[in-house]
Amino acid sequence: MNTPRKLDKPDFEQLSEFRYQMRRFERFSERAAQDEGITPLQYLLLLHIKGYPGRDWATVGELAERLQAHHHGVVALITRCEAAGLVRRAQSEEDRRQVRVLLETRGEEVLARLAALHRAEIKSLEGAFRVPQIDL
Repeated sequence: MNTPRKLDKPDFEQLSEFRYQMRRFERFSERAAQDEGITPLQYLLLLHIKGYPGRDWATVGELAERLQAHHHGVVALITRCEAAGLVRRAQSEEDRRQVRVLLETRGEEVLARLAALHRAEIKSLEGAFRVPQIDL
């Protein structure tokens, strides 16, 4: 087993800067979502549905994995998003046990606005948001 090398001051500075930039972006994202009248978690749900690889829908289990949340918590989040007209559930035609979560028109519109803001914010962080290169 390799013993990790001892971190020095520049390593801590790099880690601190990385966490700072991550938190700044996260805070920006929270405010942007709230300004659209949704919660940050609702934004992430919409993003993960639209951004799911290979299709424009996702299952509850897939969304739970993407959100790193418990299945029952994601079900409650989906229920709140349904009530807000952001998403809808549809039973899979291939596997009747599977429930797909899809964006409604309102969800698409809110997501499009927020994604454009996030993309611009990410571009403004170029160079400042670097992953630390720490040898272990």
